[in-house]
Amino acid sequence: MTPLVGPVLFFSVVCLSSVFGQITYSIPEEMAKGSLVGNVAQDLGIDVKRLKSGKARVYSGEGREYIELNKERGVLVIKERIDREALCGQTTPCALEFQVILENPMQFYSITVEITDINDNTPGFKSSEMKFDVSEIAQIGSKFVLEKAVDDDVGINGLQSYSLSSSDAFTLNPYRIGSSRNVEMVLKKALDREKQNRVSLVLTALDGGTPQLSGTIQIVVTVLDANDNSPVCSQTEYKANVKENSLKGAVLTTVSASDADEGSHGRIRYSISNAPKGALELFEIDEKDGVFKLVGKLDYEKFRHYDIDVQASDEGGNADVCKVVIEVLDTNDNPPAINIMSTSSSIFEDVKPGTVLTMMNVQDPDSNENGKVHCIIDDHVHFKIRPTSNNVFTLVTEGELDRESASEYNITVTCSDEGVPSLSSSVTLTLQISDVNDNAPVFERSSYEAYIVENNTPGLSIFTVKARDADWNQNARVSYILEDSSVNGVPVSSYVSVSADSGVIHAVRSFDYEQIKDFKFHVKAQDGGSLPLSSNVTVKIMIQDQNDNPPQVLYPVQTGGSLVAEMVPRSADVGYLVTKVVAVDVDSGQNAWLSYKLQKASDRALFEVGLQNGEIRTIRQVTDKDAVKQRLTVIVEDNGQPSRSATVILNVAVADSFPEVLSEFTDFPHDKEYNNNLTFYLVLALAVVSFLFITCLVVIISVKIYRWRQSRILYHSNLPVIPYYPPRYSDTLGTGTLQHVYNYEVCRTTDSRKSDCKFGRAGSQNVLIMDPSSTGTMQRIQNEKSILDEPDSPLEVKAYPHFVYLTVKVFTTVEQECYREKNAMSMFTFYSFL
Repeated sequence: MTPLVGPVLFFSVVCLSSVFGQITYSIPEEMAKGSLVGNVAQDLGIDVKRLKSGKARVYSGEGREYIELNKERGVLVIKERIDREALCGQTTPCALEFQVILENPMQFYSITVEITDINDNTPGFKSSEMKFDVSEIAQIGSKFVLEKAVDDDVGINGLQSYSLSSSDAFTLNPYRIGSSRNVEMVLKKALDREKQNRVSLVLTALDGGTPQLSGTIQIVVTVLDANDNSPVCSQTEYKANVKENSLKGAVLTTVSASDADEGSHGRIRYSISNAPKGALELFEIDEKDGVFKLVGKLDYEKFRHYDIDVQASDEGGNADVCKVVIEVLDTNDNPPAINIMSTSSSIFEDVKPGTVLTMMNVQDPDSNENGKVHCIIDDHVHFKIRPTSNNVFTLVTEGELDRESASEYNITVTCSDEGVPSLSSSVTLTLQISDVNDNAPVFERSSYEAYIVENNTPGLSIFTVKARDADWNQNARVSYILEDSSVNGVPVSSYVSVSADSGVIHAVRSFDYEQIKDFKFHVKAQDGGSLPLSSNVTVKIMIQDQNDNPPQVLYPVQTGGSLVAEMVPRSADVGYLVTKVVAVDVDSGQNAWLSYKLQKASDRALFEVGLQNGEIRTIRQVTDKDAVKQRLTVIVEDNGQPSRSATVILNVAVADSFPEVLSEFTDFPHDKEYNNNLTFYLVLALAVVSFLFITCLVVIISVKIYRWRQSRILYHSNLPVIPYYPPRYSDTLGTGTLQHVYNYEVCRTTDSRKSDCKFGRAGSQNVLIMDPSSTGTMQRIQNEKSILDEPDSPLEVKAYPHFVYLTVKVFTTVEQECYREKNAMSMFTFYSFL
């Protein structure tokens, strides 16, 4: 047995970069399984822990794996017995090339293991015996070509020499291994068939290994009679070039030889005497014509060169040998083979440009231009492919990725050679893009407006805000949050709430349009990413009015303690303005549009009510036959659905004098309890007035000047007093439901010459308010006509035996209406005390 030679380490281009490196080892063939090849961890400077964490593995393409990596020790060991002859044949040097691949980050190292030969093959001959027919007249020096031995070993372990057993007649021509010459046996002494007709020799082939191995073949020489001319080849060597894709039957060359003999001794037969292994299945020669043909399928990638010996022999046994050299020409018959070394099936969308996604090993066994490979990818702006070394290509990211634009890429890598025509192979890589939270939620609208009718039920759903997030899964899960703010000093959370999942906005309380008509707040949409993103939107809620408030009558005021009467002179013409019903509705829109209707009347043929303005006017001429006491019931309705209403009762006195009015209105029904105690009140009032009269006599002297100055200032003032409106009452849509009010105060004393009254320029309505408990007689103002004709003149009133304080309220209406009647009566409120 040949001893095994230990592994020899050669370094070549170590550490080309931080990612790639190359190292070469040399080992003998036939090493036992598990034998050490080399310590890659030490030689490449890689920590053993890195081999484990990086899931280091050996990648050898589609071939058999003869060597494996021991990650625990960081060494390469023999996985399977290596036979150099089976692996490489006669090709030298013989080497295994593979890669060691690591992940996270992705790295690879190229390893070359050269397989050295050991002397494990014995030289051998194709046959066990060679026979020669040699004429007895063969000349001394005649050559006989012997079969060459075959030794699968190479170098010094291959075939080195031949030896021929001792013979007087034959000797072996000197032979040098590697030369193109044949192994020849030379006749050194003339033969004599009569002495010896058969000669047996042994040809031994020796190699140069230690120990030396040999093989033998038996040579049998039959001495023939008289054929003294041998065939001679016209050429010692024939050359032919043939493409590997040539068809069977193609003629490669024609071998020719000549023999000076005639007859059967000059007839030449051609045959292949020596050929490399496998050549006999590919080539044949016509034994008569010497035509050398292709009969099999050539493969440049397996065998590129054939040296074949063709023997031309005659029937007498003389022969000559010529060589046919066949050169196989490469054709582009192999497409590139793409082998995925390592790949990533998914990446995050925020990876940096230049990130390695896939490593590929691309091999093309063709030669020259036919074996040069370049790879491209289809139209992808986000990726590109880079060549590295040793036919390794990497697919890397080039641009920024966006999962929202494309969540998956099918990347087709096409590798083509430079042959004509070019051959190519393709592989499609599927890459999933994982989401990162890079998109904030976006509301469907820039702002929202919603309406809700007042008096709603708490918890009512108002409407829904909706935001969308272009991300995926948890990063796209949107939650809705009500931003902290206040409405009229109250937290907005006491008005509305927002459902975190659905964005539905609910009313927390019941709204009142008369208190709040609209309000704004902000809603935030926030996604569920680990670093959440959000956006805000403004929501405006507008309260819609309901008809939930009935009309409110401002005038005439309904009192229970005194009787209110509007006076109409009997001389009043058609259309005379008796009074005006003033009402308001705190609702809005059509819910506040008021209409006035006469519901009941003592005489419907005498009065009418303006539908829109509430003015009560006469519709015919007042006559003496009309009753003094008229009672009207007016209903005020709004325009809501359903409508609400209020009712007002008015007493109208048709008379020209106050005594006439008093005589009629004292019979009006009053409150029962009030009438029963009337006498008690009159006595009490008389006592109080007497006391006040005595007190006034004492005080009047001290305040006389002061009262006089105050009354003068009041009398000469032309400024109107600001009218008083009940809270939250307003004039709605200009319907004229509430007119301007002028207030005047008149101080009356027993000295009528010191008392006067200033009236405004505006017209007035007549209101007479009487206390039914008064027993005194009220005197009609005698100079009212002159007062109306001359509004700036003082009002003269006759003296009364008592101190009287008179308040006159003048409600302005249309000015021309007030002056149309010259004898219109002013509205007075008399408070008389006996």
